[in-house]
Amino acid sequence: MPSRPWHPAVRLIPLLLAVLWLSATALAGTHSAAGAEPHSGPPAFLTQLTLLLGVSALAAYASFRLRLMPIIGFLVAGVLVGPGALGLIREPELIAAASEIGVMLLLFTIGVEFSLERLARITRLIFLGGGLQVGLTLLVTLGLGLALGVGAPDAVFTGCLIALSSTAIVMKLLGERGETNARTGQVTLGILIFQDLAVVLMVLLVPMLAGQGGGISGMALALAKAAGIIALVLVAARRVVPRVMEVVARTCSSEIFLLTVVALCFGTASLTAAAGVSLALGAFLAGLLVSESRYGAQALGEILPLQILFSAAFFLSVGLQLNLGFLVGNLGLVLGAAAAIALLKVLVTGLSVRLLGEDGRVALPVALLTAQVGEFSFVLAATGTALGLSFAGLGEQGGGVFIAATVLLMTLTPALAGLAGPILARRAPAATTPAAEAPLPDAAPHGLPIAGRVVFFGYGPHARLAARALSRAAQPYSVVTRSPDGASELEGRGASVLIADYTRAGLLRELDIAAARAVVIADDDHDTTERAIGVLRTVSPDVTVITQATSPEGYQSLQALGAQHVLLPKREVAAGILDLLTPPEVPRAKLAQHLAERPPVTLSPEQQSQCDHAAANAGPTTPEADVCLACVAQGDTWVHLRVCMTCGHVGCCDSSKNKHATRHARAQGHPVIHSAEPGETWAYCYDHGWTK
Repeated sequence: MPSRPWHPAVRLIPLLLAVLWLSATALAGTHSAAGAEPHSGPPAFLTQLTLLLGVSALAAYASFRLRLMPIIGFLVAGVLVGPGALGLIREPELIAAASEIGVMLLLFTIGVEFSLERLARITRLIFLGGGLQVGLTLLVTLGLGLALGVGAPDAVFTGCLIALSSTAIVMKLLGERGETNARTGQVTLGILIFQDLAVVLMVLLVPMLAGQGGGISGMALALAKAAGIIALVLVAARRVVPRVMEVVARTCSSEIFLLTVVALCFGTASLTAAAGVSLALGAFLAGLLVSESRYGAQALGEILPLQILFSAAFFLSVGLQLNLGFLVGNLGLVLGAAAAIALLKVLVTGLSVRLLGEDGRVALPVALLTAQVGEFSFVLAATGTALGLSFAGLGEQGGGVFIAATVLLMTLTPALAGLAGPILARRAPAATTPAAEAPLPDAAPHGLPIAGRVVFFGYGPHARLAARALSRAAQPYSVVTRSPDGASELEGRGASVLIADYTRAGLLRELDIAAARAVVIADDDHDTTERAIGVLRTVSPDVTVITQATSPEGYQSLQALGAQHVLLPKREVAAGILDLLTPPEVPRAKLAQHLAERPPVTLSPEQQSQCDHAAANAGPTTPEADVCLACVAQGDTWVHLRVCMTCGHVGCCDSSKNKHATRHARAQGHPVIHSAEPGETWAYCYDHGWTK
């Protein structure tokens, strides 16, 4: 009988060992060279950073080939390269700093996908569910500790350590499983938010347990300061940040937008940390700030690559803290501690969720998801140990047991969470997905309908004309654009629009772009069009793509990238889109009528004879819109519309308070306008002052 072939990922082991050996050699060479010639070779931090990235990439690839969650690969890789094994990471402070950024960015992305309205809807889950979970964990741990002869300070300290769960790991798991917006995800998030709030009290409580700290008055002052900071952040979410994001988005600069988003994330997290609230909660609040603007999807697309990078650093840093020698020497004690923590947390959390009124189909998954210990517990453990407290009253051995048990539980979290499905299926074999696990009604990605619709990427003149005609032909469409003005115009019409970067693969997957009837890429920039098609084809190889080209070379390159329909010349783009997208029973004459409802404007011979400006701008000129886009962007109304005969700009007349037509003419030096009102044929020249 032939032997079973090795799994393909096993072939990675020699490569991984070779890379690690070379990295270790490079590190040794760097350090020895540094002693003789301080400026020779790469900086030490760069070598460590390169090693971090290389190990992360290999761990992620190995996890993919072994069909494991990347989290497990990162944790195991951290153990392997840590001081307890190969000892390749010699600057854990660098990795720890990167891991804190990873947690911040992860919680920031969760906040962006959330909103203040949805946060208000889970207030009961936060304060009642989270309060029950943390309070009962402390009480049960205190009772068990006293029964086993552990001193009250150590018992309460132990309760603080194990009451917290890993927000980073749990939310990453929920996101990968698509359950962030399910009932399980909402209840879990509520409990995790309360745990992050409880950190404020725990930071103050631990010194008090050791006979130090500011007492009740100090605790009250710290709580008041934290509450004030959070209130300030929430006020800014409504009043300040949306306006800032609007100003930044209008620069159309991805660099400025990304820097602003990162500054908001780090700044808010730093502000809350200064008030004693965890960085993770501060970053979550920063995400809420951005979610209150129109640019949440765009911010998410910009920040996601950074979040992936630094999140890997976090999971690696957890693995670094495990000492394999200590684990082997105290295996029984560590396994017993891990089992006791997991059992206690599953029972207490499950009871807390049941007391909320949730059924077992929600309580069990939530309990198993949060059965590990949180990342902030490492900080509390270090603080308490320095003050003479110990985990479970084990003395000096307690710190090592706690760290080993925590890393072990974090590693096993995906497996523990995966037990919920089989257990529930065994209890109710005929049941399908529980109703409690159905996504919330508003949980559609970014709220943009896609299935069966025409989706426009970009909203330039051709897309605008084609979209209006599709609407008149009763063909549904949605738009993804980076233009705030275009989005404002569409929102004013009641059309479905999302402000985001459509060259981001993550966004297209979330939107389920493969379900679209067709995708029209109407960006005027050829490079952006190529990039959008390339990304779209990696996400959905089969969706119909319609686009435009400005040259024969561009035509060929777009076809090579996978665009089925490339339209030339530009003047026929809108008509070509309609030909391809409207049903066969809609005659060509009807399409022409749809396109002609906002026909090009032409000056009459008599008007052309008035001055040289009129003769040079006789038309035909197609109005760029049938609204004043500048007024729409301001959320304002207008009186009468005028079209610029030079460029097609449409603005409001001088009877309107904004006078955008005149502003445009003066700013651009375009002298001739024509009335854009139905039935009016007059024109006007600013320079010569005639009206005809």
